[in-house]
Amino acid sequence: MLVVRVTGKKVEEIFAHEAGGHRWQRVPPTEKRGRRQTSTVTVAVLREPTEAEVRLSERDLQWKACRGSGKGGQHRNVTDSAVQLTHLPTGTSVRVESERSQHQNKRLARGLLRARLLEGEHLRLSEKRSQKRRRQVGTGMRADKIRTTSLFRDQTVDHRTGKKMKASRYLKGYVEDLWA
Repeated sequence: MLVVRVTGKKVEEIFAHEAGGHRWQRVPPTEKRGRRQTSTVTVAVLREPTEAEVRLSERDLQWKACRGSGKGGQHRNVTDSAVQLTHLPTGTSVRVESERSQHQNKRLARGLLRARLLEGEHLRLSEKRSQKRRRQVGTGMRADKIRTTSLFRDQTVDHRTGKKMKASRYLKGYVEDLWA
């Protein structure tokens, strides 16, 4: 799983159409016979709530510092910079190890936990919304796709609107061409 945090103007407007299954087709540079590889990526778009929307009480939180996993050399092996944060009433847990500083990881963990708690609350309040979200992400199978990006044809197709554009332009971030 990969979590990406995007901030800025019109972010909600830009990413509103990205939820669902995306199919990627490419020919790897090491492929001698020109065979295509197809991958599927499922995307869920969640809004990060403010501190006023989801209040976290310190007595409901359990912090645990640990070492990060992966490469990083001596600093990574001797520093407890990764943070695991658990919300005791719900049992929701997040782990953040993206920054070198434990303080930055704590701040990011709080934001991620708030986002997950807000989403969990919304899911509990409305089962219809939960079903709608499951329909957005789908099963990850090819039939569930909303968009296909074919790098060897330099083409991106949005299957909901039928619009096509150059994949090179899509990769530069001009996604609004597909739904505008």
